[in-house]
Amino acid sequence: MNTSLRGWLAVALVALLISGCAGPSLVSTERSPDDLLTQAEQQAPGQAADSRLEAAIILARRGDAAKAREIATQLDDTALNAERRQEWALLLSRLGLEADDAQSVIKATDLLEDGATLDSDAANNLLYRRGLALGMLGEPLAATQAMLKAQAATGSDIPNDAIWEQLNRLSAQELMTLRSDANNLTSGWLSLLELQRQSSGDIDRLLGKLSNWRDANRGHPAARKPPSELLALRELRGTRVERIAILLPESGPLASVAGRIRQGIETRHNHAGRQGVTTPALDFMDSSQKDLDTLYAEATMRGAQVVIGPLAKRKVEELEQRQRLPLPTLALNYGTAERNVAENLFQYGLSVEDEARQVAIRAARDGHRRAAGMVPNNDWGRRVGAAFRETWEDQGGEIGHMMQYDPEALVNNSVKRLLSLSGQVDMLFLLGLPSYARQIPPTLEYQKRPDLPVYTTSQAYEGQPQPRADSDLNGVRFVEIPWLIPDAAVGGVEALPFYASYRTLSAEADDPGLLKLMAMGVDAYELGVRLPQLQAIGGSELFGATGTLRAANDGRIQRQLPWAEFIDGRPQPPLEAEGERVIDTDSVNNQQSRQPGSDLSGSDMDTSELGDGQLR
Repeated sequence: MNTSLRGWLAVALVALLISGCAGPSLVSTERSPDDLLTQAEQQAPGQAADSRLEAAIILARRGDAAKAREIATQLDDTALNAERRQEWALLLSRLGLEADDAQSVIKATDLLEDGATLDSDAANNLLYRRGLALGMLGEPLAATQAMLKAQAATGSDIPNDAIWEQLNRLSAQELMTLRSDANNLTSGWLSLLELQRQSSGDIDRLLGKLSNWRDANRGHPAARKPPSELLALRELRGTRVERIAILLPESGPLASVAGRIRQGIETRHNHAGRQGVTTPALDFMDSSQKDLDTLYAEATMRGAQVVIGPLAKRKVEELEQRQRLPLPTLALNYGTAERNVAENLFQYGLSVEDEARQVAIRAARDGHRRAAGMVPNNDWGRRVGAAFRETWEDQGGEIGHMMQYDPEALVNNSVKRLLSLSGQVDMLFLLGLPSYARQIPPTLEYQKRPDLPVYTTSQAYEGQPQPRADSDLNGVRFVEIPWLIPDAAVGGVEALPFYASYRTLSAEADDPGLLKLMAMGVDAYELGVRLPQLQAIGGSELFGATGTLRAANDGRIQRQLPWAEFIDGRPQPPLEAEGERVIDTDSVNNQQSRQPGSDLSGSDMDTSELGDGQLR
């Protein structure tokens, strides 16, 4: 849990204990929690629930939050009267957030959907906490909607950082959903997000636009108190990257790959300049013949402030072994160390392992719990399979069987054996090239498992629509970089990140694989100009051509890719939104409207006069 969240929870606890609105049960008492729990065993349901709640309140006040949360979670809240049930929900939601227990918060805030009688203060507070919990569960759209409704009702700027965090995690499709029914509050947030995404790493330009935005949106909560991430940029004023050294091989086996990456870098650099962005000078240096020390010395002599490259994995591994690099560096590959500890080193590439991890998270959020897997019988397949397994088990899932198949063997035999070894499974993770992947759904149908959901990585798609060839993949879900699934982009092709560069490079690329490398170059450039920001502000994200990019704590760039589903042989947005089977997020949109006394239309409430319902 982040520091700011812990901060407001601490304030909330103090306020809760001293405010009258929390009810007389929070007044100091000498009763023993154990006596109350024993007494509850002999009482009628209503009295028993009341005694258990009292025990939980006393335990929470004494600092035994874990025991208090356990009791509050297990008691029958429906047996409490309206006032005490509200008190229970406020207590359990607070304890749940303090413990990073999102499910407890969801349980407590279900009162918002039950038509329970709640004070407007309490309803707004619970709605805000529900938004925080939905964010913890990886539901950014529902989280944003809930917190925006709470903010609209109170005018409070307390949720600003949490709202900003979730806004930055929204996919293009989710942003379109939010925009389709936006009020003035939401529209202000969306325009602020667009302003940030168009800054292209030019911090001084962004700060100037932020000032103009605040002048034009004086009544907006984010104008009164901008998100902390944006405020932190003031410390970086004047630290613009003016020269970048780019280490790419001009000969050898990686020269062709490097050439396409360079093409993407140069194209994005030129377009940024035409759009009025102050751009750095680029120094391309041949990394094929010189050692790293020599390259860094030359880059320093030329006045470089940032390095992009090297590309070769062995050179990235060499950098990983150092304690500190002389210049902030964005390597264009990943090393093999368990953790990157070299200071000043960031690593970025098109990792299939990242895609496998995203598949595991998505499938879990879709409600699946027991998976079968198929990966090629080689080192690459084993690495990707291990990444899926680790993340899947972290999500509480089980693996029936992970098959390492022979790509030359009969697909029917492999699938039949997989199903016999896996037992009852509710999804299939597949890693395979298009020619292999296209055979899986028909084979599942032949094996009488036509409804088994299949999730796969970008390797199953050739990168351009082929409706006739890909019709066998109908219903299969996969991740892919935004530039290769423009038909699945919500808002149309023009909604793609760095559209001008996309238009130029897609016309020049005669192969989707080459366009993917060019897209990597575009994002490498954008990450390079943002390296000072990535170093200073943890959690910064880039909505890029190869996905939404975010630096992990060890400097490795993690990609979040958009989802597509084969429909009539073409990649389209999935018919079912992520997480629909886990949480009925549709109700979040309307849950506040059922609360007596709550008014979501106003935004000028003086939040200093709120009671326990004040957002915290």
